[in-house]
Amino acid sequence: MEDQFSTLEQFNIVSNQISLICLIVGVAILLFHFFKTLVTTDPKKKYDYLNLYEIRLFSYSSLLFLVAIVFQVQMLFPNFNISELTFIIIRLAVIGMMGVAVGYFIWQYLRISYPTILEKRLEILRYQPRTSPKSGKAMKLLSEEEEDVHLTAGMQAEENVFSIDYDVWVDEETGYTKIEKYDGHLHANKCPDCNFQTFKDVREDIVKSPSLTETGELIKHYECSFCGHKEMERVRIAVLEKEAIEKMDHESMSTA
Repeated sequence: MEDQFSTLEQFNIVSNQISLICLIVGVAILLFHFFKTLVTTDPKKKYDYLNLYEIRLFSYSSLLFLVAIVFQVQMLFPNFNISELTFIIIRLAVIGMMGVAVGYFIWQYLRISYPTILEKRLEILRYQPRTSPKSGKAMKLLSEEEEDVHLTAGMQAEENVFSIDYDVWVDEETGYTKIEKYDGHLHANKCPDCNFQTFKDVREDIVKSPSLTETGELIKHYECSFCGHKEMERVRIAVLEKEAIEKMDHESMSTA
């Protein structure tokens, strides 16, 4: 009995230590993030930092806090008339499942709902007035028509395919110009030839249709809208499920 009690007591000590470590690391991540956000005064640098790291760091800290809570709450379970090892496994399993459920809702919130909140903050940062390092005065954000004279042909091509969006800020007194780069609405890859982000999937050809027993093959055609560089990629198409074939046959009969 003494050995069994000792095992449970030792497990509770380890649980407290794990909980404390997770809590400290989670708080440290949040403090670092808030400090980094506070000391980053340049709007574009703050935009890039928040856009790249905020949701990721919130996910890490949320997971650590959840683990800390799970290891604390599982120790509150009343002891049943069973072996210590069985009791430890049962309380970890029950609280662990509850933790997974809560963690899923947190993950869904950070993946679906929070990006909308973050996007509003990013929009404010993007259009926050810039101060010229030359004159100390507010800079002017050029319109789409005005900014083209400051962009290279490759930059304009990136904007034309909506893969990249450029903002051009100008100090009208000194002529100092600042060009800021943002992700566009549509995805395009970096061209392996000219290195501009204008390399897009323009056509897909099925050379072999998949069946219930054999995979198919698809050829993707890529083309750079700036330099005209072209490439092809062969992609395997997974074996069809029976329901998919029945649906295709039904659609063919309906069309006929």
